[in-house]
Amino acid sequence: MWLQLSLTTPKEQAPLIEALFENMGALSITLGDAGDDPILEPGLGEAPLWQATVVTALFEADRDPDELRSLIDQSLNSDASRQLKIEHLEDQAWERAWLADFHPMPFGQRLWVCPTGQRPESNDAIIMELDPGLAFGTGTHPTTALCLKWLDSIDLKGQTVIDFGCGSGILAVAALLLGAKQAITTDHDPQALQATLDNARKNHVESRLEIKEPRQMPVIQADILLANILAGTLIQLETVLASQVKPGGRIILSGILIEQADDVSQAFSAHFEMQPPLIQEEWVALEGRRIC
Repeated sequence: MWLQLSLTTPKEQAPLIEALFENMGALSITLGDAGDDPILEPGLGEAPLWQATVVTALFEADRDPDELRSLIDQSLNSDASRQLKIEHLEDQAWERAWLADFHPMPFGQRLWVCPTGQRPESNDAIIMELDPGLAFGTGTHPTTALCLKWLDSIDLKGQTVIDFGCGSGILAVAALLLGAKQAITTDHDPQALQATLDNARKNHVESRLEIKEPRQMPVIQADILLANILAGTLIQLETVLASQVKPGGRIILSGILIEQADDVSQAFSAHFEMQPPLIQEEWVALEGRRIC
């Protein structure tokens, strides 16, 4: 059993609540959005909080809730604990708990992304085994889904693919499973590079995959470059990304909100013939063909 405390607070006070829970002996602390106020594209190096932030702390089960309430009120010189939500959580195999909501998912006509041990009933499916982890990318988010559907729709035989900002490596692994000759991945997050390697090994495509830190990227012009990042970052990297696509090659850009699509498309039109956006919910992916 575990004791979980949650307190919703204005963002200005959230760091104080976080420090208070830490001093009270919390085993873990999580900050989340309490008011459906998503922060979709923070600046580089920024970690902004939501206007209404919920601070959640996990304690040993034998801690006295009344004692914790008293500590909170005394420390804050208020009756803040009246807003405190207290729950007792049963211990479980947390690393597998997500399976209740994560099932095999199809992307296009052939490709399926499946948690370990689950397979669709399709005989001709191309199956990628992938479990959620620390790096972004399982196919559940529209930005990733748009890229996977696009990959499924084209002939990748003999193609060299760059997955720029690879996260979990899902796009590179999918490209290799769908017939690409080689994939090169890069990300600034070491956990993403490790997740990419793990997922490549799980799907037996590691021999055709290169994993590089950004400063180690080879000088190469690929047939296809995939970049599922964020609109502002894509615009900043336009010259870098364009230099890694061969003339006539294609670029797929995702992580873009509908209202940002025109700005991104215009930024890349100097080097690419841009296509109409692919849309899923409020997100888009943009395809371009290198013209110069």
